[in-house]
Amino acid sequence: MLADLTGYFLTWSTYGTWLPGDERGWILHEDGWQKPDPVRELESKARMKEDACLLEEAQRQAVNVQIEETCSHRGWTLHAVNFRTNHVHVVVFAPGAKPDKVTKDLKSWATRRLKEINPTRMNWWAERGSMRQLYGEEALLETIEYVLERQ
Repeated sequence: MLADLTGYFLTWSTYGTWLPGDERGWILHEDGWQKPDPVRELESKARMKEDACLLEEAQRQAVNVQIEETCSHRGWTLHAVNFRTNHVHVVVFAPGAKPDKVTKDLKSWATRRLKEINPTRMNWWAERGSMRQLYGEEALLETIEYVLERQ
């Protein structure tokens, strides 16, 4: 018997910090993992509309508060959140909501909060992110530990 859905593990990068072609490898939408491609990375950098976004401590704290508020308002259970300078991990249980909706909501409200701090920046986040479904208590607890303790 399959375990019940216990949450989503959502990850997204800040704008320009993990481009197509990146030396660490990268994800092509609907095609999966890709090997590094220095030419593609240079092309991606050339198309950027502003510098890569690295979040400062005050920005990370403000977005953390916003994520908590958004989850509370939506009735979602926020299990863990960890904002880094160039990416974020969120573990959330959002009954009835698809992971892409949860991610879009969290990114949108986080952007509003960040624009209060820096109204001139236009691009805060990468277009997409990773959205994994978690099944069972063990998967949920392991993911929470990863987000809170192993970052």
